[in-house]
Formats: sequence, structure tokens, C-alpha cells
Amino acid sequence: MADDDIVIRVRGLKNSFGEQVVHEGLDLDVRRGEIMGVVGGSGTGKSVLMRSIIGLQVPDEGEITVFGEPTIDLEENEAVEIRKRWGVLFQGGALFSTLTVAENVEVPIKEFYPGLNPALLDEIASYKVVMTGLPADAGPKYPAELSGGMRKRAGLARALALDPELLFLDEPTAGLDPIGAAAFDELTLSLQRTMGLTVFLITHDLDSLYAICDRVAVLADKKVIAVGTIDELIALDHPWIEEYFKGPRGRAAVATQEAGTGKAGAD
Repeated sequence: MADDDIVIRVRGLKNSFGEQVVHEGLDLDVRRGEIMGVVGGSGTGKSVLMRSIIGLQVPDEGEITVFGEPTIDLEENEAVEIRKRWGVLFQGGALFSTLTVAENVEVPIKEFYPGLNPALLDEIASYKVVMTGLPADAGPKYPAELSGGMRKRAGLARALALDPELLFLDEPTAGLDPIGAAAFDELTLSLQRTMGLTVFLITHDLDSLYAICDRVAVLADKKVIAVGTIDELIALDHPWIEEYFKGPRGRAAVATQEAGTGKAGAD
């Protein structure tokens, strides 16, 4: 595969906290335009991997490139240019509680494009709010006035504020009921198609994996032990993969997909 088709490339990544080694020798490629699911047991460092890629965690060893550019030890002006091209939805939305939804969406725009006309800022924020399925009147509301599902969408609106090429989603359906989770999956897939996004999706939700992911990376034993479609992963002989995909929850997810309800519902 040509280098131009690889949006994220991780090689030989090592992350540790004191004597606890989370990653060692971790390799991963994420292709342009795909939704890559990232799964693994508790403590395998899924969020640490994402934080390493976006520069919030400095690894002990390894190389990371995004859009063909190395992201470790970048000069600030170089880092800014790359960060403009991605958006991040952290767990729980991570909204600023003292700002309205619209003001939250405006934060990254003001950071990278200071001095923008306030009327234009308001227009962009309003568009992003509606684009993520929120009602137009959600913009002036504060996060505390929203349901859990609406807060996730508000966080997504902020992640999309700069029209990114790459979207990071950290457990976006956690805490949502099945109908709300399915609706968020459908929204993610729709946005990925219309905006041409590459999506790095950390999730434990098997329904999400089956419904929207092109490939899935499995973290175990301090590294990515396998990457492939779900069918390819199921064919592998590894205890954790077998338990995850072939256990009761995995069988339920398969049944849901076969029944044609995996993408049903609304938030």
C-alpha cells in the first residue's frame, strides 16, 4: 500500500508509567478513509495509544507519523498545522461546563484562527451543532442542561469544528442506551462518508464494531496482536479474541446484525 494511503503509522511504540509497561513494540497502520476500531481488555492502553498519536502522551520509544509527518518532538508551529487536520471526541464529551454548546464548538476555531468575525463564529458553531443531529436551540444551552447522548453529540460538534480529515473517538457510545448507541453509530458512518473522514474509534461496543468498522485492531500483550475485518479476526486462534468475539456478547452482536437492527434507532 502506498504511503499516501496511510494516515496514521505507528512503529515500535513503547509507553510506560513507572515500572508498568503498557505498550512495547506496538505497530499499527490506519488507512485513509477507513473506520478503524480499536479494542482490548482493561489496561491494554487503548486511550494511551490515542493520546500518544495526538501528542498528549510522549512515548518512551517508537515513531509515529500522521499524514506522513512525524508527530513526536515537533516544533510548535509544525504541531499546530497537523492538529488543525484532526478532531478528537474524548470520553464523556469533555465539554467545558461553564461554556454553552456553541461556545464549546468555537473553542478550537478561536485557538487556531484568532480574530475571526464573531458573526461567522456563531454561524459555524450553529452549523456544526445541527450537523451532529442536535436541535438548533441546543447551541445556547450549557452541558448540564443536555442528556448524555446530546452531550456526546455536542462533543462531536466541537471535534468537527475545523472540518478535520481525521477523527478520533474514545468510547463514544459508552453510557448510551442501545437505541442511542445505534443512532450515534449511524451518525458516525454518515459523517465519515459525507466528509471523507478517517476514523480512529476506541470502543468496547461489539455492535459498533459490526455496524460501522472497516477493520479492527486488537490490543493485547502490550502490542497490537492482530488487525483485520471481524471475519478475519474470528478465524484467529487467540484466547482473548475468541472470548471477545465468540462469547455471549459477541454472539448477541452477530444476531443483532443478522436481524438487521444494528443501525436502527434514534438518539
